[in-house]
This record gives sequence, C-alpha cells and structure tokens, in this order.
Amino acid sequence: MSTADEVIAEARAKAGLTDLGDESFHEGLVALLDGAEAAGTFNELGTAVLRDQAVGLLVTRLEVEDWYAHHPEIGEQEILPPLFGLGLPRTGSTALGCLLGEDPRARSLLAWESGSPTPPPDPATYETDPRIAATAAAMALIDQMAPKFKTMLPTSPTGPTECLQLLALDFRTVMFGALGDNRHYEAWLATCDMGSAYRYHERVLKLLQWKFPTRPWRLKAPPHMDSLPALLEVYPDARFVMTHRDIAQVIPSVVSLLDATSEYLRTGPLAPDFAANQAAYWERALRKALAYRDAGGEDRFFDIGFAEMRPDPIPAVERLYAWLGEDLTDEVADRMRAWWEANPADKHGTHDYTPEQYGIDLDELRAQFAFYNDRFAPSPTA
Repeated sequence: MSTADEVIAEARAKAGLTDLGDESFHEGLVALLDGAEAAGTFNELGTAVLRDQAVGLLVTRLEVEDWYAHHPEIGEQEILPPLFGLGLPRTGSTALGCLLGEDPRARSLLAWESGSPTPPPDPATYETDPRIAATAAAMALIDQMAPKFKTMLPTSPTGPTECLQLLALDFRTVMFGALGDNRHYEAWLATCDMGSAYRYHERVLKLLQWKFPTRPWRLKAPPHMDSLPALLEVYPDARFVMTHRDIAQVIPSVVSLLDATSEYLRTGPLAPDFAANQAAYWERALRKALAYRDAGGEDRFFDIGFAEMRPDPIPAVERLYAWLGEDLTDEVADRMRAWWEANPADKHGTHDYTPEQYGIDLDELRAQFAFYNDRFAPSPTA
C-alpha cells in the first residue's frame, strides 16, 4: 500500500496543482491507508481501487481549492437551511431522496456532480454536461464488478446521491467501508473531530450552487446520525427527515450490500464478526441521534416509516412538505409518482440472502435494538 505522501505527490502531479487547502485531510488519509495495510483483507485489485480513489479525491480537492483561489467570491454564497435525510440504511431513504429530487424548487446533490464538482456546473449545460456520460460509464463498470449492487439501490448519474463523497474529500467518512473491512480506520473515525469534514462539505456545496439561483438543498446520508453536533455547527438551521424500518430487515440487508460491494476487492469471505461490527456501529449512531432529539432537538425531526411509503408514497411526502411549511404542487406530485412507478424495488431483479449466512440471530438483533424498535414501532414485516 502506498504512503500518504506518495498518494499526495501523485495527485499533485496529476492535477498540476499543489494547494490542498487546510491540512485537516492528512490525518484521515494516513489512517485510511495504514488501516487498509494493517487489515490485510484487501486483495491486489482492492488495494489499487482504494489508492485510485484516494488520489481522485485529492485531485478533486486540489481543483476545488484552485477555483476558490481564482474566485474567492464563491465563499460568499449563502446555503439556505437544508433538509438532511437520516435514518438507518435500507429504510427507504434513497427512494425518498429520489422523490424529493423531482422538485425543481429545491436542489439535490446529483451523482455526477458529487463525483466531479469541478469545474462548477453551469445552468446552460447542466443536463448535457459530459460528466454525466462519464459517471454512467463508471456506474456500468461497478455493475460489472459488483452485479448484485444494482439490485439493491436505485442509481443514476442524474439522480440524487448521498453526500458522503463530500465528506470523503476530508477523508472522514464511512464511505470507504464499501471497499472493504478497515477496523483501524473505523476506530480512528469514531473519535475524530468531524468539524473540518462538514466545513469542506459546505465549501463544495457553495461551489456547486455558485452559478445557479439559490435554492434549498435536499441532502441525505444515514451516517450523519453519528456526527450531528459537527453537522449543526456548519448548518445550524438544518432539519431532518428520518426513515424507519424493522431492524431485522435493516442489518442483514446492510451486511449483504457491503458484501456485494467488496466481494471482488477482498482476499476472502467477510470476517465472522462483520455483521456484529456493523450492528454496533448503527446502534451507536442511532443512540447518538436519539440522544440529540431527547436533549431538545425533537422539533427538527420528521419521521416516516417504511410501510408509509408503500404502495403510494405521496401522502407521506405531503405530510413532510406540510411540516416544512411548503406546498406540494400537483405538478411536483405527478413527477414524484412517475419516478416511483418507473423505479420499482425489483427493477433490476432481486438479491437473495439470509441473515443466517452472515451469522445474524434476529432475536438477538431485535433485543439489541429494542430501544429503537420500541420507540418507532416499525412493522416487523416491512
């Protein structure tokens, strides 16, 4: 595995730039690379993919800093109070984010601009930008490498995506877990200061909206639950929509998803305690989010159960809009229905797995998460 200095040097040579801005990224980069080497679970392809991803993120950071150097007025952009989608993964949060992305009065983070925010998008070419085709090609490659992945999540280069890649520009995100089991990095991430990552998150949002009329952002990433204080330092007016589902439907699906994304990048099967480790992470994230709610933050949250989205999600979205103080117009509702009908859960087939194949005891899992299931009472069949 390459060292951080080697990866930084390659990124600078590739970009033809040297300024990486605040050095906050360096500690996370070191933890990521050292952790992957210590884990010994990444095969040759996995090591190359991780290294290429690190170089690519640094190139993007170099380019972001270059745009700010030439256009310091970007920093004067106002980020309107955003709505963040939270909740456990596999709870319908991705589908909800895609529905909200059908409203042109708000701004979603699209997959192509998340991966390539520079040069900043231009309204004149927003729907024809060549990065859309490049992102589609990259997604097709992922489909070849991990064919099970597209059966589990709706993906499109022009569709909304999680904002974890913006945090990754500061190397402080669980996003890297999709590549393989890296416990050293996870341990570092659990105790690091996330403030710089959210400040860089905002820095990229300002760049992306620079040439556009200011609209409120609709963002989403379940791991934000683990770092709400840092998020709220940067976005003090943020509000949250939290999706819910029976934990017995969530954790096995999360483990299966990570199994699929890392299958060809690791040296062998998942570690025997991989599922338990995932459950521990999401338990911690949930407890932190609920503690924030109970400490006076409850009015920032709107809850939607998985079953409320089926078969028709519009009533639940209408309630969300009413809570936001916004009007869900007939035109936007029709666009949302069209997306929903065009993207059934089994559009790309089904991915079959069992909790038992990952060593998951559902009774023990429900007992571990009783604090959550009892509070939100998600249907055991949903």
